[in-house]
Amino acid sequence: MWFAGTMTHVNDPAVIERLLTTPGRWAVVGLSSNRDRAAHGVSAYLQRVLGMGIVPVHPRAEMVHGVQGHATLADVPGDIDVVDLFVNSSLAGPVVDEAIARGAKSVWLQLDVVDEEAAQRAKDAGLDVVMDTCPAIEGPKLDLG
Repeated sequence: MWFAGTMTHVNDPAVIERLLTTPGRWAVVGLSSNRDRAAHGVSAYLQRVLGMGIVPVHPRAEMVHGVQGHATLADVPGDIDVVDLFVNSSLAGPVVDEAIARGAKSVWLQLDVVDEEAAQRAKDAGLDVVMDTCPAIEGPKLDLG
């Protein structure tokens, strides 16, 4: 049984390193043109420093970092390697379920985004799962950027 304040999911350092060093396409859920939001800076790090392809996913479907956004994950054409969640933990479950349905290979729940049940559903569906950390924190630990 899961209790508030305890996390049963443990991030695998090898998965983190592989996701941050293997070229891929990241759908960044919650990414808008608002430069004050963490998603804006982290997606720039993914794109410019790590060389990842990014796709903004936000209800306004704005152009961000030169890439046209989409309102939902279902609207994103082509393959998605990582779904990066910049959403409130209470909204993470449905986004993870969408990522599974969409055929994404991995989900990355950002710092302070925790949903143990959603993480387990993603693992059970064969996705790699990283939770409660950030590429812009983990990357420099690996001397990336």
